[in-house]
Amino acid sequence: MDKKAKQILMKTFWSSSGWKDTRTILFSGEDFEYAKDKGLMFDPITIGHDECVLQMIELHKVITKEMAAKAFLHSLSTRKVYLRSALSSWALTHRMAAHPFESNVGKYTTNNNGSTYACFGECYVCDTYGVAVHEDYTNEDINVLNFERIKWGGVRLNHMLYCMLDLEQLLKEADIAVSEEDVDIFKNILAAITSCAPADAARQLEKRLNGILPSNKSERDFLMEIMAYAGILTAEEDRPGRGGKNDFCAIVNWRGVDGYSKQAVQDYFGQWL
Repeated sequence: MDKKAKQILMKTFWSSSGWKDTRTILFSGEDFEYAKDKGLMFDPITIGHDECVLQMIELHKVITKEMAAKAFLHSLSTRKVYLRSALSSWALTHRMAAHPFESNVGKYTTNNNGSTYACFGECYVCDTYGVAVHEDYTNEDINVLNFERIKWGGVRLNHMLYCMLDLEQLLKEADIAVSEEDVDIFKNILAAITSCAPADAARQLEKRLNGILPSNKSERDFLMEIMAYAGILTAEEDRPGRGGKNDFCAIVNWRGVDGYSKQAVQDYFGQWL
């Protein structure tokens, strides 16, 4: 990854005080053109739901489960967090079939992770895959999605535009290899999950992960979210509540008693364990 282009992207959205006012950002100028030339920034896009779905289907003709799993593992020791969410992006979209937009206004849907919720103005069919997508996007900024991907490992992990960007960027990566350290870290993550008390929620698990891999709190939060969207950290669908004051989504109802899916771990990572 080009260091100068990365710095331009980071400074576009973030300062020592936190988020910048995105309403004042102009995607033009020498710096923007440089970062765009290096593949880290992009012109705003205009695209519809149906084209998004078709592009996703095309991506899955090239990107395999092994590629996504390898990127996830490689990210653990290297702290290349931008590789991590390929796992959830692949998991959420690999079964997606071509379909026209069907509004979910007034409907309730259950996603692949078992949680039931009401969404409005998005595609009802995509909801069943756990993916959020509008009918049309006009001059949509995807630079902020790449910023979130590189800084924390992704934020809007189940948004169609993020999954598309994420998998497209994975195709540009070369020489992704899984090391013994990566595997050891992952085994320690699984051990930390197993060690949770039955009533422990995501925040307690996050604290147990501290020190297991190079990371900060936000990176660990989104690591857990990725594992939840990928079906590794699953929860009882009828468990009430949102687990306290937090920004969790996919893992919000997980508890220590749920542990992790041994089948999902084997499916994704069996060849390395």
